Amino acid sequence: MYDVPFWLWAVFAVTVLVSLAVDLLAHRQAHVIGFREAAAWSGVWVGLAIVFGVVVFLVVGTTAGVEYTTAWLLEKSLSVDNLFVFALIFGYFQVPRAYQHRVLFLGVLGALVFRGVFLAAGVAVVSRFTAVLFVFAAILFWSTYKILKGEEESFDPGKSLAVRLLRKVVPVRDEYAGPHFFVKEAGRRVATPLLAVVAAIEAADLVFAVDSVPAVLAVSSDAFIVYTSNAFAILGLRALYFMLAGLLDRFHYLSTGLAVILAFIGVKLILQATHETISTAVPEIPSPISLAVIATILAVSVALSLLRPPPDQAGGTPVARTAGPESSSHGDPTPQTDPPDPPEAPDVR
Repeated sequence: MYDVPFWLWAVFAVTVLVSLAVDLLAHRQAHVIGFREAAAWSGVWVGLAIVFGVVVFLVVGTTAGVEYTTAWLLEKSLSVDNLFVFALIFGYFQVPRAYQHRVLFLGVLGALVFRGVFLAAGVAVVSRFTAVLFVFAAILFWSTYKILKGEEESFDPGKSLAVRLLRKVVPVRDEYAGPHFFVKEAGRRVATPLLAVVAAIEAADLVFAVDSVPAVLAVSSDAFIVYTSNAFAILGLRALYFMLAGLLDRFHYLSTGLAVILAFIGVKLILQATHETISTAVPEIPSPISLAVIATILAVSVALSLLRPPPDQAGGTPVARTAGPESSSHGDPTPQTDPPDPPEAPDVR
């Protein structure tokens, strides 16, 4: 555990709160977020993460700085799978593009809370029972297998536990009502499909936390490092989604790259657990090497995706991964207007 001064925790908390407030004010009017706006915001979030990383280097030390950078890059890469699921959920519920940022904003708030709880629990367990790292490694190997087999794409937003529970707690109408989550009908308050979308987004993040938490704990067991790196990766998810919406299939080797990263982290966990519980003669993988490996795998995955387009896109007509307002028949990632009337959502009652 690192000796992190209280003021650095305070700086982190203020940075996150101010950033969320600025983001909320900048998008208080529902509108379609185009590529340029999303790219600008993505640059802001990446810049904040890098600046904070420099502060960690200077204040806490080089080792902590390397661990923070490695954990942030790992979480950023794993978040790519979240983007595919976001597209699936928005397509399933036919969410108008103008309302998608509002949904993702609430999704980010929920993720910051839930990840904090899971990471705190993970750090506490690892500090007391190091052998649990073997279990975490098994989880990552299983996740690797599922990604390589394509089983992660079987997610059904309409059947997620959170959406089913929501239907039991509050009635959900069929049509959207602008950006509102609740409306009054016949004197009673009912939810709109937009609230069901938020529930589906939160449920998806809980599923991804099963991979994310063990992976980041392989990089560091320090609460400050694992949570701040996760938080800055999560903050940039919305902008990254809108920047890459409609282009996700072009990076078709990323899933394979993520599987290799998870397998590598699983090996790192096994070596770490063996070193600490069985024999110190077993070598561990240093954080600088982990950072280099993750960065290399990501770079190779992106390069191969650009150099070797999939057969169905080689002719110049991309095929969207999911149907819905996010993608047009020509793969245009940033249509400028929504349909005049929002489409009806699937029956979520």
